[in-house]
Amino acid sequence: MTKVVPAIVVDGVSKSFELPREQVHTLKERALHPFRSSGNDTLHALRDVSFDVKQGEFFGIVGRNGSGKSTMLKCLANIYGTDAGRIYVQGRLSAFIELGVGFNPDLPARDNVAINATMLGLSPKEGRNRFDAIIDFAELHDFVDLKLKNYSSGMLVRLAFAVMIQVDADILLIDEVLAVGDLAFQQKCYDQFEVIRRSGKTVLLVTHSMSAVQRFCDRAVLLEHGRVTEIGTPSLVSNRYTELNFSEEARAIAAAGTSAIESEGGEHRPANVPADTTIVPDFGGSRYGDQKAEIVDAGFEDLENNRLEVMPLGGTCAAVFRVLFHERIEDPFFELKILNGSDNVMFVATSSEPTGVFEAGEQGHFRVYFENVLASDRYHMSPAVRRAPEGPWLDYRERFCDVMVAGMRETEALISVRSQVAMLRLKVDGEVEMIATTGTDDDLDMVEGAESPA
Repeated sequence: MTKVVPAIVVDGVSKSFELPREQVHTLKERALHPFRSSGNDTLHALRDVSFDVKQGEFFGIVGRNGSGKSTMLKCLANIYGTDAGRIYVQGRLSAFIELGVGFNPDLPARDNVAINATMLGLSPKEGRNRFDAIIDFAELHDFVDLKLKNYSSGMLVRLAFAVMIQVDADILLIDEVLAVGDLAFQQKCYDQFEVIRRSGKTVLLVTHSMSAVQRFCDRAVLLEHGRVTEIGTPSLVSNRYTELNFSEEARAIAAAGTSAIESEGGEHRPANVPADTTIVPDFGGSRYGDQKAEIVDAGFEDLENNRLEVMPLGGTCAAVFRVLFHERIEDPFFELKILNGSDNVMFVATSSEPTGVFEAGEQGHFRVYFENVLASDRYHMSPAVRRAPEGPWLDYRERFCDVMVAGMRETEALISVRSQVAMLRLKVDGEVEMIATTGTDDDLDMVEGAESPA
């Protein structure tokens, strides 16, 4: 069997910088104090970082500011040398560390496209051949002869992004370039990333956007203080990233060089969860938050509040969870996600209004009613309670419980919407003939009374 070589292997990479405590800016300062030594501080940007990226994988690198993300990307691009460790790259690599690097503001777009495309690895002929496609994507037809110093910042990044996506390379290193331009152009960028993802290229994306990580990435790595804190699925890494942003305890543990704790059975246990806290292992779920409010029960019910193990297709059901508060919390924020067996988020429900004050020992019940249009599959609920809508988690139980949806119809669709199909024949004389109607629900009368086509 042929062994597939990873596109990138990072093996024990470390990188440090010497930062002088006091900088001498003029010759006069040096002459007046020739023997003064300010000394240096050492910044450890990367500490023994190891991971691998498979060929054709969309891989995310995330972390808070100063965590070492961009340093890692520059080491991969050979802009920085490493102090220790090795980096192995299989294939042609192009790096997009900063959009527009190398643009000359005194030259028009036409000349800058040719120069920038050459810097990114295209030949001058290839740059000329792709000029029209670049300008079409950037939507700058009326400004090709305008000097770049007269461009707005949005026009500049649109041009730079349009050049970037024309580069032929096996591996793309991309640093924070998704949110460029207005909303319409941002959507074009997202669509282009879907094209790149389907093309089989290997992509390393550095970003602070967890939605982008979950939308595009197959796996991701989380860096904190230059160390690998978490590596795995986009959902797992996104949750750990959120925890590090809001939990001082999690940041302190990460700073000490430890990350998630692995039990003997291989169960993932986030760093701030007490050892005696039970995590449901059957569904691969993890738990986050300080548990000052604790989710003690969750499930799916019918309209008579009976717990369901199998949820009938087409009926009205409820997703519910119960929270026990261990201290006084004002206006906690409740939310839940429903995921299918492939980890696609089917819907999200939140408490949109103020929820009031909960004293220690009181309970909160969160209940969401919905018409079950989910296709046959096993579904998981991830309930959460926060201090505020964008605040830290009090408790978040990932994939805490599950339910089966059973139906008679086999379908590739994610949802099963009630519908009727009408087949009409429009004759030459203008008469409309109804050939047949079929539907997923005998009680639907959508076709009757509908206007015929003119």
